[in-house]
Amino acid sequence: MENQVKLTKLASCAGCGAKVGAGTLCRLLEGFDTHSDPKLLVGYDKSDDASVYAVSEELAIVQTTDFFPPIVDDPFLYGQIAATNALSDVYAMGGEPKLALNIMCIPEKMEQHTVQEILRGGYAKAYEAGAIITGGHTIHGAEPIYGLAVTGFVHPDKLWRNCGARPGDVLILTKPLGVGILTTAAKAALVEQSLLDKLYTQMSTLNKYARDVLTKYSVHACTDVTGFALLGHSLEMAQGSAVTIHLRAEAIPYHEEAYEMASMGFIPAGAYRNREFAEAHVKVLGNIPLPLQDICYDPQTSGGLLCALPEAEAKACLDELQIVAPASAIVGYVSEQLDAALYLE
Repeated sequence: MENQVKLTKLASCAGCGAKVGAGTLCRLLEGFDTHSDPKLLVGYDKSDDASVYAVSEELAIVQTTDFFPPIVDDPFLYGQIAATNALSDVYAMGGEPKLALNIMCIPEKMEQHTVQEILRGGYAKAYEAGAIITGGHTIHGAEPIYGLAVTGFVHPDKLWRNCGARPGDVLILTKPLGVGILTTAAKAALVEQSLLDKLYTQMSTLNKYARDVLTKYSVHACTDVTGFALLGHSLEMAQGSAVTIHLRAEAIPYHEEAYEMASMGFIPAGAYRNREFAEAHVKVLGNIPLPLQDICYDPQTSGGLLCALPEAEAKACLDELQIVAPASAIVGYVSEQLDAALYLE
């Protein structure tokens, strides 16, 4: 059944590009009184991907939520991507998703079939993840929105945080960058369908498979690269860990077509917000072209995992990762804290 109204035409921004900027978010959360609880292992104090609460010495629950406006017109695919993105935060903490609740906003123009297809896409990815969608909440509104609130499990001693990177660690990224730039250019019909299909596959690929590999290694820190871009999420890791992160520009995986589109000025608004947040903490070494810098500030929807682990384990880990996530690459390393939190070199 054909959509009467294109989903992306109903939204003013798309995917994780709709995310409130990290700098704005920090200001919004300033000054709140919060309760302390020794069983709360992770709150929002370190800008981590999810909250974690210890239930026992053997079990902790991981909780997160994520939702956004459509980044594609196909409703089933939109549901898949939104669910994949929401589930990713649990994987970034080293956990396994178990329960999920739908979060949905429906415009009056949206047909019943479209709503059902979005939900069906979400259910398909939850099923693949081994999680159960047990209900949710739906409202009417001006723009379509879909996502999940997810609860997962993790052993307290096997929890990953974004603030444990250590000097000497190597950084691995599991998905290529450029999604925000290319989906922006696609609105002007400048992106081939074959490339779009590749992006859609990437965005709807669960980070479960990368997480399953990483659990075999000594992961010191992990986060998923989404709306705050590679540089924004790397900055949070560097500041939380009190280290400096060095990103090697030539090693960063990205879609080559994104470079051309960035050169032409197809930069999503979220990239400018990310630059405003992170740029003062980034030291650019050498002659790194502006389009490549823009790719590093580009907000990713359902992006890959960025992890820090010991150098001695990096090669074996990368070899395994490339079986399930072929674009995985060693993108940098961690040093003692220097004059900048991030070096792009």
